[in-house]
Amino acid sequence: MEETDEQLIARMAQKDESALLELHRRYSRYLMAMARRMMTDLDLAEQCIQDAFLNAWNASSRFDSSLASAKTWLVTIAHRRMLNARRDSAEATLPLEEWDSPSESPDLLEQQVVRRAVDTLGEEGKQLIELAFYQGYSHSELAVLTGKPLGSIKTQLRSALTQLRKHFGQTVQGGAE
Repeated sequence: MEETDEQLIARMAQKDESALLELHRRYSRYLMAMARRMMTDLDLAEQCIQDAFLNAWNASSRFDSSLASAKTWLVTIAHRRMLNARRDSAEATLPLEEWDSPSESPDLLEQQVVRRAVDTLGEEGKQLIELAFYQGYSHSELAVLTGKPLGSIKTQLRSALTQLRKHFGQTVQGGAE
């Protein structure tokens, strides 16, 4: 029987390198697809993924499965690392007028499911989700970028996230899409 991700993280906390290797085998492609969507520099994206796994290794003793699943924990570590790298690098962001949604990776089922869910949003919600979560803009930056009040940006993002939660709730209850 295959070990759960949570069991692997517990083994990582005991400094078992084989557990880290298995977690890397399970999630490196997924995280790299996320990195390619967020970053244009492939070398920097790869470095961020390596840093994320190193951070996970170092923080494995603090993992709490009651707060998040192992996958969510790892994705959060990687996402934060990528956002920091984007902010620290000279990598330019696209102006709103030139913005185009990132292309999907056909080999990752989960990414396709998320893409379909985001596509169900209205244009405004879709654009805000893409800019906030894939491009790393803060709420304040989105307000400046779009010329809308900060409160409106927060409300629209909250509404879009609620719609996504409902979509995923229906997908889980209704079976795979």
